[in-house]
Amino acid sequence: MPDIYLGNKNLKSAGVPIEFTQEQVLEYVKVARDSEYFVNEYVKIVSVDEGLIPFGTWDFQNEMLDVFEANRFSLCKLPRQVGKTTTVGAYLLWKILFTDQYSIAVLANKRSQAIEILGRIQLMYEHLPKWMQQGILEWNKGSIKLENGSEIIASSTSSSAIRGTSQNLIYLDEFAFVPNNIQEEFFTSVFPTISSGKSSKVIITSTPNGMNMFYKLWVDSEENRNDYERVEIHWSDVPGRDEEWREETIRATSEEQFRQEFECEFLGSTNTLIHATKLRALTFRTPLYEKNNFKCYHEPEPDRSYVIVVDTSRGLGLDYSAFIVFDITEYPYRGVGKYRSKDISPLLYPDVIYNAARKYNDAFVLVEINDIGEQVANILYNDFEYENIFRTSQKGGIQYITSGFSGGRAQLGVRTSKTVKRIGCSVLKDVVEQDKLIFEDYEYVNELCNFVQVKESFQAEQGFHDDIVMCTVLFSWLIRQDYFKDLTNKDLRKKLYADNQQMIEDDVLPFGFIDDGSGDDGIIDIDVDRLGWSLPSSDTISDKW
Repeated sequence: MPDIYLGNKNLKSAGVPIEFTQEQVLEYVKVARDSEYFVNEYVKIVSVDEGLIPFGTWDFQNEMLDVFEANRFSLCKLPRQVGKTTTVGAYLLWKILFTDQYSIAVLANKRSQAIEILGRIQLMYEHLPKWMQQGILEWNKGSIKLENGSEIIASSTSSSAIRGTSQNLIYLDEFAFVPNNIQEEFFTSVFPTISSGKSSKVIITSTPNGMNMFYKLWVDSEENRNDYERVEIHWSDVPGRDEEWREETIRATSEEQFRQEFECEFLGSTNTLIHATKLRALTFRTPLYEKNNFKCYHEPEPDRSYVIVVDTSRGLGLDYSAFIVFDITEYPYRGVGKYRSKDISPLLYPDVIYNAARKYNDAFVLVEINDIGEQVANILYNDFEYENIFRTSQKGGIQYITSGFSGGRAQLGVRTSKTVKRIGCSVLKDVVEQDKLIFEDYEYVNELCNFVQVKESFQAEQGFHDDIVMCTVLFSWLIRQDYFKDLTNKDLRKKLYADNQQMIEDDVLPFGFIDDGSGDDGIIDIDVDRLGWSLPSSDTISDKW
């Protein structure tokens, strides 16, 4: 049996016996126990200037190795060009060499990027002494399998990349640069299964790239809301990088690029609706609870007024149906609850809205009706008989909120026209930057950071969503309406009850009262039972309000 694998003299084939010297046995035990020693003594890398050289780790790279081994979850925020991928690759090599039946997945934004990382690991492996190698069972661009049962596979970061497989360690490279929707899908569908094990590890490394899932993980770690151990490296920790290097790098790039890529600041997109300084100051927190796609931040309180703003998708798994519950009792207005789902059917969505509205003190509801939302509003009003729905009328082509009992051409909900969106965006910028509207929700903060100007309007940057932000845009348009000012400045419920009662009386008594000058004797006595009319009790009317 040949002792080399497929003609590669640097690789040992499976099943080849090795006779260890006593010195090699002692050395094998030593490297198996100490990743730092292994990397510095036996790992070789390719330098652009010097070719194949010993790794020779820096202090912060040794710190990374220690963190990886001591913790299940590691989160590394690192500048460009500090050897982070090489350091992680060396650690992964050490794990599969000296741990039997150990499975590792290397995931990157693109599969080609993951394969390149695997290639670095293969190069390290090829230059290990034969007595230290495990026999090779599989060796190609996408995977390594060793005779001790350990393996490394390379793939793109996606919800389907490693589904159905059992992994002991997942490495996510440059995770901040994975598209936002893929980040979300990965952490909702794949990550919980991986992290549920008692000994499985997750290593995430990246340079910041806006305020996305990587940003959330980092902030959550700072606030002790997750179990990640943080590793933060400053550009000055790298030997040879001084103030002169900094100035040269800025001249070759830009101040903003340097702040993000080397200072490792979490910067939002450019040309955002909300000023960057304010975006960096926005915070988010863990909800009180999350159930059936609803996140509750504040439970309803008696004598407080609430508004729900609704955005509707078709429930096909593309866009989100979403609504936000706002407390409008006083300044600052607050988001107290949020619903968000890709899969909810428009036929079932009204039930969800209705239950939330009833829970929050019969909240007033504003439904966006540009598309399928009109159907949702109609079901909510007609089938659920929910009457606290804002209506709009038009005058001179301008939409405005009108009384729910005004009749005429008033329609349920609001259409997001260019004018409505323009006003809503303008008001939203004002209330957020002046702390008049507070909503400590991650998806909301994330969307605001990526809600950018496109031509003469604002929308989500490519790869991001704006369903939550659009709810706040419509809410911001609403708070500039005269009807809303009345709603928040006095007890409008009493007025609405009186208007509703008057409307009922007008319907029940279409002939009104006839005054013939003879006093009470002139009142027409209508036989309600004979006509088949049914008058609601006062209790029934009160229950609706």
